[in-house]
Amino acid sequence: MKEQIAHYEDKLKYEIDSYDVFEALNLGENIVVVDARSSEAYAERHIPGAISLPHRTMDRDTTYRLDKNTLYVTYCDGIGCNASTKGALKLARLGFSVRELMGGLDWWIRDGYATEGLHATEGKAPDCGC
Repeated sequence: MKEQIAHYEDKLKYEIDSYDVFEALNLGENIVVVDARSSEAYAERHIPGAISLPHRTMDRDTTYRLDKNTLYVTYCDGIGCNASTKGALKLARLGFSVRELMGGLDWWIRDGYATEGLHATEGKAPDCGC
């Protein structure tokens, strides 16, 4: 039983769903949403206020301006993509606090939240001052 509880506690430490991200943005919590896909994919559609930081480019040089006291939430397209996992791993190795968005952009859209970009979708937009 203790192992099972530890498993679920660990899962909640490292993953977050779109509702919790939406609420954190609305509450002005100290989080930054990171699109770990390519710059081209980001330009097409992304979570409002997200920064584009492709996992392939993440290193000390591309992250030196990021605040290590902030929680970073990485995402990619969804369950068929592992860019968010690769990005989360790289950021964690660089000393950042990070969680991965469950279901990625796909579930963000399925849950009814707005996106920005060339193919933006309407929905509930986070009021994060972005």
